Amino acid sequence: MKIAVEGCAHGELDKIYDCIETLQEREGFKIDLLICCGDFQSVRNAADLRAMAVPEKYQRMCTFYKYYSGEKKAPVLTLFIGGNHEASNYLQELPYGGWVAPNIYYMGRAGVVKFGELRIGGLSGIFKGHDYLQGLWECLPYNQNSMRSVYHIRSLDVFRLSQLKEKLHVMLTHDWPRGITDYGDKDHLLRRKPFLREDIESNQLGSMPAEKLLHTLKPDYWFAAHLHCQFAALVKHEDNRETKFLALDKCLPKRRHLQILDLPHEYDGDKCLKHDAEWLVVLKNTNHLLNVKNMEGHLPGPGGNERYNFTPTNEEKEILIQSLQNLAITSENFVKTAPAYKPGAPKAYLTDPILNPQTVDLCEKLGIDDPVQVIMARAGRVMEKPTDVDIVETKADLNPVLKTPMSKLILPAPVTPSENDCEENTCTTPISENPLLLDSLCNTSECTTPTSISGKKTFKRRNISIYSSTEEESQSMNSSSLVSPTSPSKYPRGNIE
Repeated sequence: MKIAVEGCAHGELDKIYDCIETLQEREGFKIDLLICCGDFQSVRNAADLRAMAVPEKYQRMCTFYKYYSGEKKAPVLTLFIGGNHEASNYLQELPYGGWVAPNIYYMGRAGVVKFGELRIGGLSGIFKGHDYLQGLWECLPYNQNSMRSVYHIRSLDVFRLSQLKEKLHVMLTHDWPRGITDYGDKDHLLRRKPFLREDIESNQLGSMPAEKLLHTLKPDYWFAAHLHCQFAALVKHEDNRETKFLALDKCLPKRRHLQILDLPHEYDGDKCLKHDAEWLVVLKNTNHLLNVKNMEGHLPGPGGNERYNFTPTNEEKEILIQSLQNLAITSENFVKTAPAYKPGAPKAYLTDPILNPQTVDLCEKLGIDDPVQVIMARAGRVMEKPTDVDIVETKADLNPVLKTPMSKLILPAPVTPSENDCEENTCTTPISENPLLLDSLCNTSECTTPTSISGKKTFKRRNISIYSSTEEESQSMNSSSLVSPTSPSKYPRGNIE
């Protein structure tokens, strides 16, 4: 089994798939699965751009909409987790995962799936301490605060993943586990990213929940992105198990953004995507812990009167398998819930949340709740049902309706960026300078996106504030004027970061 692992996709699906096809032709093999580690940007239309918390100059349509509309189809099965640059309104339709386009599957806020005999886990979003204990309170229409907090990971997602006991082969997160730099070539990393030194030396670089999961789940492989650089590490656990960690760059020319992993045939199986029985039972058993209030809540643990161990028994898994009968995840379940982007179409606006049939079906089968539907019910609102998107698109083009004032988020006409439209410094360090990467990942090959535009450009550096609480929250503290009457006001809290 050969798997391609991509760092930050940033909506550049055409370039990623072109790179894979070039590799397949050059090396004479076939990629079975593509995994993306966040910042996927599944933007269907101009309205989705308004739900993506990035500076206006980076709010570009890119190429995902072509795969959503059916103009193109992903040439390889693609799995991805969410990062901090996402169309959060679309991903909120699929809290437990689902198809965002034919052959492109989102793993949900947290999730576990099987591809053949390979077991893959994922945790979407990034860690921010002041939101970690919050409930899943965000809902359209977003304000400047909720547009960012919606992609911050929550304790419930981590709690659910920590219940897993069966062997996990691959784990995906967007940000790095805290302390992972101690297991790799830290000096080489600092030569490329010297502004990370302060966070590394103070042990503040990375995600504390991801660090906990790393030492709890002990997967064979852990892939991440977020910091826009390649970094490899080898974690040796106390029980002699090992985790091979690899972070990858963003999809740009001359960047180490794609890695090929060659796995033994024992993982092949039927090479079909399936639900994981243990994970589904965990979701079912912990549904009562769902919190949609914008205030801190605490999960059960040792010393209390509540049950805190929700690891499924063999009997529970067998009952679930018999109930569902078929765990296969087929792309036929994909449903368009919004119109696709058309170049030259009028500007669109955020709408109310839409019921995604994939989520409705899974919730009914498991007897669990859709967080957004619970929020809407508490507010006395009703979620919209998907209609014929082709009809909706025609009407919207003729007579767009402004439902939520978003004057500060008016966007220019979306354009597809070129390779030079990037804010990062380029990194051209050869892979051979990092022997740990070559030693720790068995039978791998790497690919860089070919440069199509010559010449150099000086880019601004903004990685220095990736883990700073001020980068994403500074504007949110003064955003009360943008709060919708139907959105819950933010619960007062102290900053514990």
